[in-house]
Amino acid sequence: MSPSNNTVKPPKKTVLSLGNLPPKPTNLASIKPPYPYTPSRVDPNNPPWPAYRGYHQYSFAYATMGVRLPTILGKAISDTVKTLNELSSEEEIVDLIACINRMERLMKDLTSNDVLRPIIDDGEGDVPLWNKEITRFFQGKDFMSAPWVFAEAYKYRRLRECFSISKFWKDYDVFFRQKCETFSRSADAVLELSARFAVPFTLPSGLDESQKGCALKAMFMELTQICLWGNSTDLSLLINMTEEDIKRLQSTGGDHLASTEKNILGNDLSQLWDLVKSLDGGRVDFVLDNAGFELYCDMVYADYLIQSGHASVIHFHGKRLPWFVSDVTRKDWDWLLNSCVYGKLFNDASESDLVSLRLLGARWKNYVKEGKWVYEQHPFWCSGYSFWDLHTEAPDLFLHLSHSDLVFFKGDLNHRKLTYDCEAPASTSFETAIGPLASRAGAPPVCSLRTIKSDVVVGLPDDEIAERLDEEEPGWKISGKYAVVLLSDGRPGEEVIFN
Repeated sequence: MSPSNNTVKPPKKTVLSLGNLPPKPTNLASIKPPYPYTPSRVDPNNPPWPAYRGYHQYSFAYATMGVRLPTILGKAISDTVKTLNELSSEEEIVDLIACINRMERLMKDLTSNDVLRPIIDDGEGDVPLWNKEITRFFQGKDFMSAPWVFAEAYKYRRLRECFSISKFWKDYDVFFRQKCETFSRSADAVLELSARFAVPFTLPSGLDESQKGCALKAMFMELTQICLWGNSTDLSLLINMTEEDIKRLQSTGGDHLASTEKNILGNDLSQLWDLVKSLDGGRVDFVLDNAGFELYCDMVYADYLIQSGHASVIHFHGKRLPWFVSDVTRKDWDWLLNSCVYGKLFNDASESDLVSLRLLGARWKNYVKEGKWVYEQHPFWCSGYSFWDLHTEAPDLFLHLSHSDLVFFKGDLNHRKLTYDCEAPASTSFETAIGPLASRAGAPPVCSLRTIKSDVVVGLPDDEIAERLDEEEPGWKISGKYAVVLLSDGRPGEEVIFN
């Protein structure tokens, strides 16, 4: 038998008749996958809806990974070189040069889109969290192919590693100068608020209970908006701000706030007031976002909650590491309190302005001494996990928060982590979007105060709002012009276990 006779011939094609099946849709793009995924399929590389990733050119992730993060890292290197040039100790100089070399290697890894390697054990409590997540879900992933929220956090964790394995520079914050300078350029808004709140507020005499309630509600609504829009000055986004930009973003005038309330697209302010007025000396938590002016606004808001009797203790949750340029660290917290009391930041301030600021700062420092204000910094907040995984990866923190009567999550990054930073429809309910933090037994009431600065948008009354803005205002999702105040009331329905 010849070799040709041994050749296996391909089978003949079978043509199926499809005449009795439904017709093929003319627009296949209109067919949407069955999101959210079933719980057993949810993991950090496979969120409930499709994740934003750095290679998605239509998303803000693309601009962030390709342009913003290298720019921010370049500024961090420049800041470190400035410090280097001020040194005289040879040991410190040599040690800091090694830090700069590691930063330059990180810049190379970032710009050449290298694979994400494990975090070096530098003694921080979050190392096991990071390397567990990388090993389980991101082996072989690079900066652009990993989900954006993870890849961006990973970059900041690698930046911390550049210093944390050094001898002299373990606690160096490459962003501290920027944070201080930006707050010092926020004089108008800072002094406006200190003048109003330096002296503990009192309601006008002669009011009946109904009128007192109305007065407290009006103050609550205005202060909540101030706390909300204080998030506008995010240094990782506004890296080339002018002083006029800062003044415009930080305007706290009544007319300004009235005009911006229409830009709160998902607005649970009324439900939030109903919850707050029922607390009667409860515990409130703030998961903080930006240092400087936003933290100052958070403190003004927290002061109101204490004075009004709605809260008797407030826990503030910051970051253990310099994070996303302007996130609050313990150093930022202490610096702000002491700057209010002792600082000379505002050269053009009058003596009465400075007195009001000192009075305000002194009362706040007294809250800390009395235990009414408590600052905390759990390692989980600087991990790569979304908050869907809080109950499994940080059960101690979940239990701690479960004792709170209301947890405020401030800002865009916290909102991204609450909602898994994925392409959910804009009409997706906030409770659905935050998963276990709404459905898990023991979950506290959760409120997200967020000016919109990235792609994920949920909690809107319908999808048409987002579709109209997509058409009329391209870029609205990253402008900071719009916001949401979204509340999950902490009354879980059927518990869902996420594997």
